[in-house]
Amino acid sequence: MSSNPQPEQCAAEILNTLPSLPSLITKTGSAILGTGLVATAISQELYVVTEETVVAAGTFILLAYIAKNILESSRTEHTQAVKDHISSIEQMKDVVSLTQGLFALSKETAQLGADVFVQKQKVALASEVKAVLDSWVHYEQQQKESEQLELTKSVIAKVMANLQDEKVQKEILTSAIAEVEQLVKSKAI
Repeated sequence: MSSNPQPEQCAAEILNTLPSLPSLITKTGSAILGTGLVATAISQELYVVTEETVVAAGTFILLAYIAKNILESSRTEHTQAVKDHISSIEQMKDVVSLTQGLFALSKETAQLGADVFVQKQKVALASEVKAVLDSWVHYEQQQKESEQLELTKSVIAKVMANLQDEKVQKEILTSAIAEVEQLVKSKAI
């Protein structure tokens, strides 16, 4: 008894598969009308049931079943797609605050980039000024060395010229002898 379905269940399944409005009255009405028309056509010999009729009815039933399954699966897929779309939209509800945060961050990044550029320009200017000042210091130092060299040459030339004078030579010689005599007297030598 448990393997055979109840007659009420079979009747409900048959009624659910009928193509009409979802009301019980319209479904039973269309079933009774269809059965009556077929019975009348057969009894009046308007239609003779042959094996082509059985094949056509089987094909029609198979095609109706396949179409019903395709429609149900596409409805299920569409429902799932709509639910997925709704959930993806719900995930994007914080997009405005996130976008505002990213805009503030990009604004801050741009400001920091501008500050870095200004600091780089200051460093470049300072290094250029230092290079110019270093070149001036180097030039001044070369000028001083040149002047000192000229002064040294002129002093040496003047001393050498004075040493050539006999009067100066005698003075140097007498002063040197006097110093040596003093050292001998003081017994330093």
